[in-house]
Amino acid sequence: KLPEAQEPNNQEMLALSSTAALSFAGPGLAGVSSRAGGAAMVAKSKAIPFLDAPPALDGTMAGDKGFDPLLLSNVVPIQWAREAELKHARICMLAVVGWVTVDLGFTVPYAPQVSSLAAHDAAVDKGVFLGLLIPIALVEVLAGIPKCFQIMNEPDASPGGDYKFDPLGIGASAEMQEKEISNGRLAMLAFSGIVTQAALTQGPFPYTYNGVEDLVPPMQSVQGALSIL
Repeated sequence: KLPEAQEPNNQEMLALSSTAALSFAGPGLAGVSSRAGGAAMVAKSKAIPFLDAPPALDGTMAGDKGFDPLLLSNVVPIQWAREAELKHARICMLAVVGWVTVDLGFTVPYAPQVSSLAAHDAAVDKGVFLGLLIPIALVEVLAGIPKCFQIMNEPDASPGGDYKFDPLGIGASAEMQEKEISNGRLAMLAFSGIVTQAALTQGPFPYTYNGVEDLVPPMQSVQGALSIL
């Protein structure tokens, strides 16, 4: 005689009903759970909190603030972009110093005695500009272009902007790399502003219509009072 089947207890009934419910609505619930998890995983940009963080900007590079609203880092190789940024940053840091010092009176032999704004055309007219063009072209051809090919084709290439030229040994630390890119970005903006102001005002440093008075408004009142006395 076969034993009579035992009636399931309450816990077994609850487990069976829960399994059946999940099996019936499994795909929908799984999709909701997946979307919820994906939404939670998307990080926001530190620079623009209402936008998603660019995937290529993970904070490991010096100067990475997560600012890339056009998502150019998804299109342009990040090391190639860093090479271009550092090159122009270094040029502009030198350019700001050179432009201002010339307008403050610094000159070199055989250079045209003109303002920085007029120096380009004057150097071309006198033919001395060729002495600057040739070295720059050589540096670009012998160092700049090979560096770009190295970055694009060699996975273990040194980072963009790293030419192994650091005789004083001050560029190895993360702090100095951060300072270089931060000051370089400031210099790129500053040089654009200096050239624009110099062209608009046609005047010397500080490239305003009324000299230092435009930078320090109270000086206008002081000079006016002195003129009365």
